[in-house]
Parts: sequence; structure tokens; C-alpha cells
Amino acid sequence: MNASERRQRILALARDQGVVDVRKLAAELVVAAETVRRDLHRLEQQGLVRRTHGGAYPVETARFETTLDTRTTRLVTEKRRIAAAAAQLLGDAESIFIDEGYTPQLIAEALPAERALTVVTASLDTAAMLAASPATTVLLLGGRVRGRTRATVDHWAIEMLAGFVIDLAFVGANGISREHGLTTPDPAVAAVKAQVVAVSRRVVFAGVHTKFGASSFCRFADVTDVDTIVTDAALPASEAHRYSLLGPVVQRV
Repeated sequence: MNASERRQRILALARDQGVVDVRKLAAELVVAAETVRRDLHRLEQQGLVRRTHGGAYPVETARFETTLDTRTTRLVTEKRRIAAAAAQLLGDAESIFIDEGYTPQLIAEALPAERALTVVTASLDTAAMLAASPATTVLLLGGRVRGRTRATVDHWAIEMLAGFVIDLAFVGANGISREHGLTTPDPAVAAVKAQVVAVSRRVVFAGVHTKFGASSFCRFADVTDVDTIVTDAALPASEAHRYSLLGPVVQRV
């Protein structure tokens, strides 16, 4: 196995498992740990993985995106804290948008059950869950359903959004960076998210620290378009401050 083949194998394992460990990779590939670290460094330079202490995890790209089910297994404790904090930002909002993805789904779960709200969402899972609440009016965006996230996209969803003025939007992203803004791998998803940002009075980005500094294929908003960022305390305070200088209030929970 040459270096290129080895890196492709490492990338495939990262995408399949969600995370890889240097020592385990070295044993499986029968190479030195330092060789694996060099391979991971090269993959990180190519924007395919993000390195962590002792390993790496895959970056979502135009050709690769994790499934919703995979997202329910990583950093769940942090995502629940973020969701609880984000739900506290309702203020006097009467209409809200809840994005596709696991963290937005947790935000939906954290909403006060007795609060009268109109919720717009592209997520089939979120719509089904909130429809059981007598106080909540749910508007599910029409369109093509993406199997990986069980959410709707394409012009049907965008045209429906264009007719709304939404008080508060809870949006997610596959990556957020000061240079490239909020990004996602799929152009159809990006188009829906961009329309959400355009029609919403307030925008809250909720996401774990691993999203920061990462960028995917399609940009749908700038950091300056976001009013509040809610993330976990693993994002360094110095980095949170750099994002706050662009305009958003940054909460680390």
C-alpha cells in the first residue's frame, strides 16, 4: 500500500467510523504512528479531516456528508447543553424556524411545551415531534426529501419560505469560519438556509466547537448575518472573542 492508498484508506475509515485514532490506525496499517500523523496532516491540508489530540474526524465536503443517525452519536452531551441554552433565546418570538439536523432537533425538544408558537421546519423528524404539542402550529416546508437528513429542499421549500417573515431562526451548519462564513456540502440545502436567513428577523447559530474553523462546499451566510452563536465551552474563549468582533453574541455553555 503506497502513501496515496494509505491516505484513502484512512479517510474511508474516518468517514465510516466518525473518528479515527492514530495508534489504532498504525496497528491496522502496519506503519509507524508518525507515518499516520503525517498522513493525517496531509489530509487536513486537503480539507478532508480535522485533527484532534490522538486522532482525527472527517470534514464534510461536496462528496461526503454524515447522516442524521451518525450525528446522534457524537458529542451528544454538548449538543444537549447547546440546545437548552438556545431555547432560552426565544424572547417574544411567535414564529420560529428550526433547521434540519440533530442539534436543531434537540432545540425543538427543549422548547416550552405550553408556549404558543408557529414553527416552520424542513425536518420531517422535528415536524412529527412538534405536531404532538397542542400549543404548537407546525408548518412543514414542501419539496424533495433528502434521505441523509430526512429534510426537504429545492424550489418548493424556497418559494414557501419567501412568503414568510420569521421572528427567530435556529440554524445549523456543517462548518463556520470567520473567512468563509456558514457552509454546508449540498447546494440545495444551502439555498434553503440562505432563504431562511433572508426572511428572519433574528438568526441563532447553534453548533458544537468542532464546526468552528471548518468550511464546506456551499456558503449560505456570513458570520455577520448571525445575531447569536451558541456553542460548547471547548471552543477557546479567545476564538469565541474573534467571532464576537464580527457582530454576533457568542455563548459558550
